[in-house]
Amino acid sequence: MNTKLRRNLNLFWDNALNLFIMSVLTGLFAGVVITFYNILMSLGEDTSVKLYTLLLENPAFIPLLFLGVAAGAVVIGTAVRFVPMIRGSGIPQIEGAARGIVKFKWYVTLCSMFAASLACVFMGYPAGAEGPSLELGGCCGSATSMLCRRNMMIKRLQIASGASAGLAVAFNAPITGVVFAMEEAFHSFSPRVFICATISVITALVMRNAIRPALDFSVGFAFHGFEFHDFDALSYLYLAIGATITSLCGVGFYHLVFVLKKLFKKITFLKGAGKYIIPFTLAASFGLITLYSIGGGHFLIEDLVTHGGQTEMSIESVFGLSLIASLIIIVVIRFITAVMTMGCGVPCGVFIPMLAIGSGIGAVLSLAFQSAGMPKECGDYFVIICMAAFFTCIVKAPVTGIVMVFELTGSFANFLPAILGIVIGYAVGFIFRTEAIYEKNLHGYIAEEGLYNNVKKLRFTLRIGEDAKIIGKSVRSIVWPTNGLVVARIDLQGNETVPDGEAVLGEGETIVFECETDDRKETVKYLEELAGKQEDLTADEVEN
Repeated sequence: MNTKLRRNLNLFWDNALNLFIMSVLTGLFAGVVITFYNILMSLGEDTSVKLYTLLLENPAFIPLLFLGVAAGAVVIGTAVRFVPMIRGSGIPQIEGAARGIVKFKWYVTLCSMFAASLACVFMGYPAGAEGPSLELGGCCGSATSMLCRRNMMIKRLQIASGASAGLAVAFNAPITGVVFAMEEAFHSFSPRVFICATISVITALVMRNAIRPALDFSVGFAFHGFEFHDFDALSYLYLAIGATITSLCGVGFYHLVFVLKKLFKKITFLKGAGKYIIPFTLAASFGLITLYSIGGGHFLIEDLVTHGGQTEMSIESVFGLSLIASLIIIVVIRFITAVMTMGCGVPCGVFIPMLAIGSGIGAVLSLAFQSAGMPKECGDYFVIICMAAFFTCIVKAPVTGIVMVFELTGSFANFLPAILGIVIGYAVGFIFRTEAIYEKNLHGYIAEEGLYNNVKKLRFTLRIGEDAKIIGKSVRSIVWPTNGLVVARIDLQGNETVPDGEAVLGEGETIVFECETDDRKETVKYLEELAGKQEDLTADEVEN
């Protein structure tokens, strides 16, 4: 067999069959696990609403609620102490795992997050399913690659693919899931990431849409009823002002999260597990005020629909107050609980809760501006634009944000207001120098767990062999070891250059690669899988 044919066969196996098979397996596993998880989360939310309704009818049992919630909070706090991977929504940790920074045992994390987040929602906590679904999907990707004994590159790709499948199954939003893998997990629009994520997402959604009807659950998930109509330039001014105010609320949310993180670190009661009593008892108190404080916030967003101004919002009154006063109370409650959740690290999602807060702020501003003369037809626009602005200001994932808005509303008629909200949200965050909250939480997790304590920066000199997987690929499209950078490229004539991301690597060339690692042998093995077997591959330590 000649060299070219052997190389083509190897490339076909590595880039087609291998990745295809692994991505399908990841999608199957993630689809089954996360579909059942989301069904149980829905049942838990319904159960907690019925429980709190019963308690309001029988107030004598309310003290038992607080005793049970406090005990459950300590149990969950203890679980988080032993399994740090489930702290918070799990999104930062699984992003770190997809980049090769964070290492974890998939079966421990999967079982712990599954149980802990379900316990939160059954206790009536304002917990979303989307963040944990994403981490559970990443665990499924890690499981398939490890059980099939695949290399580190495929493992990272499958973790990202599983995470994408998890988000897609939770939202029933395939494009959002794929975009998330590239924009958030890898920070790279690589063909390999795109292909793996797409295959896993499609497979997982096929499983979801087969299982849910079989168990008599609806397949769809979207916020129906939003209607968008043409309106004048003055109305766009109202929308821009509303998006700016909402984004400023997002800046406040961002800073409060990290203020509370510092405060909660000082609480050492029961070895830190005792601090979870605070957000749980507070959430229980809010649940007795309004049932809108329970669960992720899907019902709240759906009740904000006005069908293009044809109907009124169907929000139930709080304390018999007016619609706008009730909305303000609900938004403030959800704002406080979401900040407490991220600040304390409660193992549950804040993805949908953040969307609910942004939507609620938009609804309040819409009612206020309508009293000043804004047309009622703008009401649904206001909800969507403020949802997009709040999310983007905090998460800093504009592409994911706009795609998510389209898929969740089922309409592309809101393109212009959604873009407007996302641009304003991103700009306000930029002006106030807020970072992407999941990225900052990842850095905090790395520091707290001491993941960089044994990390060294190494420089490798590699000759690209005839069977190398990176032949004909651009530097940008290759999944390199963690925090890696090709700092030099030497062509066949001996000319040395500093390559950019679009430089295509060829057989016989030499590259100088630098990366940070705590496992020299694993990194050497990874690089040889990419560039081919090296006769004498050495690693020189680089001073930072």
